[in-house]
Amino acid sequence: MNAVVDASLAARWQQFRQDNPKTRIREAASILGVSEAELVALGLGDSATRLAGDFRELLKEVTSLGYVMALTRNDQVVHERKGVYEDVSFSGHIGLVLGEDIDLRLFMHTWKHAFAVQENDRFSIQFFDGAGVAVHKIYLTEKSTTVAYWDLVKKYRAEDQESLPEVSPYPAVEPELEDALIDAEAFQQDWLALQDTHAFFGMLKKHKVSRLQGLRLAPADHAIQIEMSQLKQVCETAAEQGVPIMVFVGNRGCIQIHTGAIKRLVQTGPWFNVLDPEFNLHLREDAVDQVWITRKPTADGIVTGIEVFNAQGEQIALFFGKRKPGIPEDLAWRSIVDQIVRV
Repeated sequence: MNAVVDASLAARWQQFRQDNPKTRIREAASILGVSEAELVALGLGDSATRLAGDFRELLKEVTSLGYVMALTRNDQVVHERKGVYEDVSFSGHIGLVLGEDIDLRLFMHTWKHAFAVQENDRFSIQFFDGAGVAVHKIYLTEKSTTVAYWDLVKKYRAEDQESLPEVSPYPAVEPELEDALIDAEAFQQDWLALQDTHAFFGMLKKHKVSRLQGLRLAPADHAIQIEMSQLKQVCETAAEQGVPIMVFVGNRGCIQIHTGAIKRLVQTGPWFNVLDPEFNLHLREDAVDQVWITRKPTADGIVTGIEVFNAQGEQIALFFGKRKPGIPEDLAWRSIVDQIVRV
């Protein structure tokens, strides 16, 4: 992108912010036909600092920031969780953050760009993939260690603080095979033989089945389609009864998980929200296309989940009862979900 185009985009972005002060930068990027990373980079030398180096090492040092807010989102769902980055580890390009509060699965091969961003009194470190789409953001809170933040910015500051990031669109998604070309019986047998929920993705890949297609072809009573209103009812009942749940939200580069009770549920226009002190969830329900209850066998018994999909067939959120490997599913969670199916 040349300097003339840069100046043009900067002018368009400035005018857009004046005309639409409440529009989020992700939505603004879509409207302007550019990536969010490019808009952030327009602030280089002022509100943004490009970071470089091994992002895995940077993430290991995020622990020094103390109590922060981790944000992971896709186009339809935003997941915000406060806490400390603890137990950060990597095996190649796969990373884990396994703290009591911040719980992440990281796919580092997609992480291409990073910036330290200062918006008024908000300080953050923001990571983007090769398409310029945000994969994960870390915001300082009033309890964070600001000195450690500036130490990280200084340590990982890139030499290039002028040019916009190079971005390229995602490759086209391969169309799914017709159902008739799938050996449904073999697929169902493998489903019933599952011993671990983590093996589910590999099973789909083995049979060349998309996730939604797999739910359509599932063994009897192992995948049941429900309405968005019923998912909300499950959340409301779990909140009323104090039943702890797990909420997964992700994108190509990161999956963020909340484990615990949810309490304050609020509807704001099309957004269904959880607004608790340590955990916020914002789910745009008018962008939800399908919701499914799934039952997957494991060595610890059946695990009941609720999977949420957008109109492109992408999973945008996943709900479970609180559990860990080696521990059977919470029967209170299962009872709540089963009651919804019976209604």
